[in-house]
Amino acid sequence: MSTGHIRNTHAMSASPRCGARTRGGFACSAPAIRGKFRCRMHGGARGSGAPRGNRNAETHGAFTQEGIAERRAIRALISDAETLLAKIASD
Repeated sequence: MSTGHIRNTHAMSASPRCGARTRGGFACSAPAIRGKFRCRMHGGARGSGAPRGNRNAETHGAFTQEGIAERRAIRALISDAETLLAKIASD
């Protein structure tokens, strides 16, 4: 037996939809967050996105010119040491 209550869903169905594409290639059918073009699951939520200042791009210095030159010098030293040890062993 129904209670006769009819839900008013016009505002929700008339709201703009999220512009993201799903894995299936279809448009996301969730409503976009107010003032944004994406829903809460596709980047419209507060705090979503990359951090300010791009801290992800900080480097450790291993591939700077100085770091590469240092590794080359160490490899040359090791090679010289191995050559010297081989020469001593053969005498």
